[in-house]
Amino acid sequence: MARTYRFLAFDLGAESGRAVLGTLAEGRIALEEIHRFRTEGLTILGTRQWDFARIHEEMCEGLAKCAREHTPELDGMGVDTWGVDFGLIARDGTVLGNPVHYRDKRNEGMQDAAFAVVPRANIYRATGIQFLPFNTVYQLLSLVRAKSPLLEVADCLLMMGDLFGYLLSGKRACEYTNASTTQLLDPRARAWHEELIRKLGLPRHILLDPVPPGTVLGPVLPEIAARTGIAPEVPVIAPATHDTGAAVAAVPVAADAGPWAYLSSGTWSLLGAELDEPNITEESLALDFTNEGGVGGKIRFLKNIFGLWLVQECRRTWERSGEKLDYAALTAEAEASPAFVSHIDLDDPRLIAPDNMPELIQSMCRKTGQAVPEGRGPIIRCALESLALKYRKTLRALDGVLRRKTERLHIIGGGTQNKLLCQMTADACGVPVVAGPVEATALGNIGVQAMAVGAIASLDELRRVIANSVTLEQYAPRDTASWDRIG
Repeated sequence: MARTYRFLAFDLGAESGRAVLGTLAEGRIALEEIHRFRTEGLTILGTRQWDFARIHEEMCEGLAKCAREHTPELDGMGVDTWGVDFGLIARDGTVLGNPVHYRDKRNEGMQDAAFAVVPRANIYRATGIQFLPFNTVYQLLSLVRAKSPLLEVADCLLMMGDLFGYLLSGKRACEYTNASTTQLLDPRARAWHEELIRKLGLPRHILLDPVPPGTVLGPVLPEIAARTGIAPEVPVIAPATHDTGAAVAAVPVAADAGPWAYLSSGTWSLLGAELDEPNITEESLALDFTNEGGVGGKIRFLKNIFGLWLVQECRRTWERSGEKLDYAALTAEAEASPAFVSHIDLDDPRLIAPDNMPELIQSMCRKTGQAVPEGRGPIIRCALESLALKYRKTLRALDGVLRRKTERLHIIGGGTQNKLLCQMTADACGVPVVAGPVEATALGNIGVQAMAVGAIASLDELRRVIANSVTLEQYAPRDTASWDRIG
């Protein structure tokens, strides 16, 4: 009889985090969420930051629940998080303050400061990474320009997934998929770009050499085992610590499938293709595509797009009045609202951290001479249609760069639960959509852990296991003509 494996995935997003128990048996992975908690940042003395100590406490509670209600014996545990953000560690192992949130204002003006030293095109040719104002390179540059005393005592930098792995294991590591989001990594050599770091005057000594996804860090710290009841020999594994890297590993696609693309749909939308080598050309520079690291030596060639953040922020604004709203109800109101009334430009940087998202959406429509959406349903409809239009343009650009035609778009992540948006995406893009799994990130996290301990042999096998483990939904294009008329 085949052995049963159990892994714990900590999947930390910008809005919430979960501890998910994964059981691998007979070629399938079964998931059970055992603890969920908020991860939203906080503002202290004008700086937006992550409350990493509280998040760590919640993770320990997840471990305790696992040991108490399920099993103390695990074959591994691993953490995935968002990219670009980091913590600084002193020589004695101290974490130097709360990691700063990527939406903090310290990043303002840092791209221009960097381009004044190294031209924009040269940075892209060196790293192949999309230009986002909060990339790690600009966050570090802000610390250098501010003469931050933290840099004087920092011994190393840990990306967020690596930071939480360090708190669990006591081992410092820099996992490749998350390191690739910094805009400091050479995607061809898969190592730090020494010349770029030197020219920008960044502290090279705090950057650890990247390790591949699936690296075993070591056993859980004794004090955490004693406190939570988890077995002391449980290994802490660095999966793909970047959540999108984990999610893309979980795309349930066959090895011999024709040209396919993925859309990781959550707070952010990440639309792209999986390549064997980076694609760094004048065309990809002009279109601002990114080349991030993937599992199995792959490259995630994609664009970052504002995602359901628009809906999340609308909901947060409306709930300030005391009314509780759920996403299903907001989507239903959007579906009942008139179609193709107004749309917004998702490249507008004001969408990163607005004080009032509904008012910003209305203002953007007003300034472009469109009908202004009034009320929750029309505003959410505007946001969702704008997303679908952006997906359409991005997929066409992707196919143009790669000289191909996508035959199927796989939507993965929490956004697959928004059936309205999934159908809009099929219609707008004019390609069949396969939606699922919802829990792509947790499945990818667990799957890479399984690869690390030899329970799954390869990325292709992992995808076959996931295809056997989940139910997928199909969306055929129904009304592409209407989207053709609006762009």
